[in-house]
Amino acid sequence: MNTCSRAPTVSAIVRPPGEGERFERASRVVTIKVDLPEISIHEIEFDPTFEVPPHTHDHVDAMLVLDGEIELLGDMHGRRVGPGTIVGAPPGPSTASATQVPRARLLILHAPDGGFSAMVRGT
Repeated sequence: MNTCSRAPTVSAIVRPPGEGERFERASRVVTIKVDLPEISIHEIEFDPTFEVPPHTHDHVDAMLVLDGEIELLGDMHGRRVGPGTIVGAPPGPSTASATQVPRARLLILHAPDGGFSAMVRGT
């Protein structure tokens, strides 16, 4: 039995590997995979010099480590995690920052998007 009575407002977004809006930055490459008001999904490849500063967010922030390792800072006390690890943070002060050791690729989810995709685009 289908319990979803609401009709979809947009078609499903399907992005094969390597596809999406790609933005090259000084220390990373960000590819927007999904950009909806309710959720955005980005693939981020980090260069060895990239570090996420402590921050506060008003959305759910989650990441899946695809390749390499990241070092979680803040209340995670320098814990290193590798491929397959999921990190989730509720809205509020950042509970962790990340730096790749020595290179990493992550899938980042923001729910709701909260303007992250626009920031990546520079709009």
